[in-house]
Amino acid sequence: MKTDNNPTNTFTVPAVSIATARTGASSKANALGMRTMQERAYAKRGEQYLLIKSPPASGKSRALMFIALDKLNNQGLQQAIIVVPERSIGGSFADEPLSQYGFYWDWSVQPQWNLCDAPGVDEPRVAKSKVDAVRRFLASADQTLVCTHATFRFAVEELGIEAFDNRLIAIDEFHHVSSNPDNKLGSQLGDFIARDKVHMVAMTGSYFRGDSVAVLTSADEARFETVTYTYYEQLNGYQWLKSLDIGYFFYTGRYVDAVPKVLNPALKTIIHIPSVNSRESLQDKEREVNDIMTALGNWQGIDPVTGFHLLQTHDNRILKVADLVDDSDQGRRSRILAALKDPAQKNNRDHVDIIIALGMAKEGFDWIWCEHALTIGYRSSLTEIVQIIGRATRDANGKERARFTNLIAEPTAEQAAVAEAVNDMLKAISASLLMEQVLAPRYEFTPKDTGPKEGFDYGPEGYQVGKTNVGVNEATGQYHVEVNGIGTPQTPEATRICREDLNEVVTSFLQDKTVLERGLFDQENTFPEELTQIRMGKIVRERYPELSPVDQETVRQHVIAAMNITQQAKLKLAEADANGSNAAQGNTSLLEGVRKFVNVRDLDIDLIDRINPFEAAYAVLAKTMDEKTLRQVQDSIATKKIAIPEDEARELAQRALLFKKERGRLPDINAADPWEKRMAEGVAAFARFRAKAKAAQGEVNNG
Repeated sequence: MKTDNNPTNTFTVPAVSIATARTGASSKANALGMRTMQERAYAKRGEQYLLIKSPPASGKSRALMFIALDKLNNQGLQQAIIVVPERSIGGSFADEPLSQYGFYWDWSVQPQWNLCDAPGVDEPRVAKSKVDAVRRFLASADQTLVCTHATFRFAVEELGIEAFDNRLIAIDEFHHVSSNPDNKLGSQLGDFIARDKVHMVAMTGSYFRGDSVAVLTSADEARFETVTYTYYEQLNGYQWLKSLDIGYFFYTGRYVDAVPKVLNPALKTIIHIPSVNSRESLQDKEREVNDIMTALGNWQGIDPVTGFHLLQTHDNRILKVADLVDDSDQGRRSRILAALKDPAQKNNRDHVDIIIALGMAKEGFDWIWCEHALTIGYRSSLTEIVQIIGRATRDANGKERARFTNLIAEPTAEQAAVAEAVNDMLKAISASLLMEQVLAPRYEFTPKDTGPKEGFDYGPEGYQVGKTNVGVNEATGQYHVEVNGIGTPQTPEATRICREDLNEVVTSFLQDKTVLERGLFDQENTFPEELTQIRMGKIVRERYPELSPVDQETVRQHVIAAMNITQQAKLKLAEADANGSNAAQGNTSLLEGVRKFVNVRDLDIDLIDRINPFEAAYAVLAKTMDEKTLRQVQDSIATKKIAIPEDEARELAQRALLFKKERGRLPDINAADPWEKRMAEGVAAFARFRAKAKAAQGEVNNG
């Protein structure tokens, strides 16, 4: 709702909220000292190529230790090389006495082989000493080495891939890798897979890439066995954390004036200020930090041991603020970093209160007490947003609520760069929509009346033939939903995609700017089928060209069903809350929303295709954004004239043929139904493309 007496005209938009059951399962260890995710990954330890998709704080580093030790001691591999994106993450692979918790061996890295601790930066001109260290390690009898992605790239370039035969290569934060030919590490991993003489474990806390380039080629990805541990399982199995809220907050004017409106000094907070090259930046990062601290309290000095700023609040509390932005005094910055990493302070909630950063304190940064991640401006990718959110999702004694806030400049009539402001707004909304899918349980769709699945609870009345059934498996974090007319995967690869990759496809869909613009702000001129069938169909075909048309259509249906059922469940819950009739609590709330939506009528794929995937997001915006601003954005989108491209015209023509098969006639361009009219426009456009191509060919023949 609009903030009263707010001179900056600021609005808060709660986008995602998940309540957890707090089962404690995430932290329970088995007889070998493994938590749930680690046990699941260890069960696949014999695989040559293993991909672990698991949220921050789920224990991926230790999972890798268990797997690597088994490969070294039981599977005949010589050595394990752990590759991390930046030096600060190397600490995650420090020595661990695993045998104290029941495992067979301890994890140990000799000091000279943790190259993340070695002096020097990872650039070609100064990397020779680290490459020499990798060469010495490969010739040694020692078994474990930790280095950065950059060091590993340089070592492979100089030593060749043959030098790493019969070794385990473990890539942490795997989303940094890309199949793009310009991504050297991605190309090198492709060469390793082609040679097939190494074992590989890839780990990522993101379920998608932040850009549009796949991490692996389809052929290489098919070589990997995937272990997935979802956000739903992770958060639901916590002991302390009750809820996670994710939202965006619009502001006008200077962002430093809006920060106090969303920042509660009583919460442990990481603030990521905008890049100096961004629209939100005030072009003076030190002054921006000072303005934020001034709003928090009166400066009392600097702690000589930690380097933290000391601020006295209006209620006489002393806040300890770590400034990671100011790099003018490298000695003090080193003290701050050392203080933040001090293992003796890991469980001390009072060690630090607020961290202000620019490019640091993101992935791999472990501060379990963080309750609020506040980010100004849109970051470089959806992956980065998820990584930042992960800073606040650690479980800690007494920490019951966590939140992420994205502070976004609101477009105004007086602002020259309206288009840029709208673009940032769309990106923020797309990030929240994606997180809704990431946080939701995984869906398993089957056609109606295919029968109950073992381990699923279908409610008090149980599974019923003739009805649309919805079942939940709390142990695996899955929903089984029957949808009349939905396709069934015909091949193992299509089955894998429907089981593992739906969020990957959703990411591509949400990164399509035209999809976002028209789905959110041009609803009068956009019909859902154009988004759900044409746009989504194109994305699936381009992403999975090796699939048959039948499997491509099946994947499209499963993706749009997952999106629209989640969004409609959210709408039904909002309606129930407004009526005071929603009694669902904790982890059952989304399930109740799904059941409320399903109970409206029998669920079928045609119904799902006729729902705008952005309907729920627009409903939130319409209630919270200033009406004048909303209309301005809608007008700017609606004025764009979008011609039908050839591939879309072809798809519309194919849909028109299906229409003719069902109704005995082609779509009418003067029809009252907007989707029928659009198909007819597509037929006409495709005919023009065909005529143009034929004419061009005729000219070639005559020439």
